[in-house]
Amino acid sequence: MSSTDYTSDTLKEIEPEATDARRVVVLISGSGSNLQALIEAQSHDRLGGEIVAVIANEADAYGLKRARDAGIDAVALPHREYDSREAYDGALIKVIERHEPDLIVLAGFMRILTPRFVQRFLGRMLNIHPSLLPAYRGLNTHAQALADGVSEHGCSVHFVTEELDGGPVVIQAALKVSTNDTIETLKEKVHAREHLIFPIAIGWFLHGRLQYSGTGATLDGTALPPQGLRLSHEDAAEELDELNDYT
Repeated sequence: MSSTDYTSDTLKEIEPEATDARRVVVLISGSGSNLQALIEAQSHDRLGGEIVAVIANEADAYGLKRARDAGIDAVALPHREYDSREAYDGALIKVIERHEPDLIVLAGFMRILTPRFVQRFLGRMLNIHPSLLPAYRGLNTHAQALADGVSEHGCSVHFVTEELDGGPVVIQAALKVSTNDTIETLKEKVHAREHLIFPIAIGWFLHGRLQYSGTGATLDGTALPPQGLRLSHEDAAEELDELNDYT
């Protein structure tokens, strides 16, 4: 384990000071499995704030139903109804600002954002990405990892900047890639780790511990390393009760 690995005990001991509820807007495109993890974290007072709206660029996104079932404002804003990316992002800005969020969370939002949008919310946007950044930016990360024969894969939470999947990394969770893994098995394992670390990073931000500095990210005033804080395969597996799945 490296000096930046997080142990399971450390994760369990984090108890940020209570603050007034801060407001979160979540952007999605599909089923919203990460959204569900955030809703569950909120229901157990582990998020540090309140999800006040969920916005989807696909009208039939299942995540909108998850939001409605949880009593959260669910907004469909189909991107195909706009003539350009700039026009859509302009409308999206208006909808987001109507909810006055402290943080915007991209939870499977499959859109490349315009510079105008990014600059409007710079330092207040977190994204979850299915790879150990800076490896495998963009799409098809699991297929690329398998094609390259890597021994380690995982996921990352990072601040959103104009560089695609290139913003400062906050926290990562790793997994060992076995010879029997497929795209689907990797996807399942990575999803479990996403659901583990995304609420943690959001909680840090909402409690004022995590900040974007312009050149990187800081946690409790200390600059994070380029890969953020790394949760090892062993510690993630322990948190997720996966240890018996590996030999």
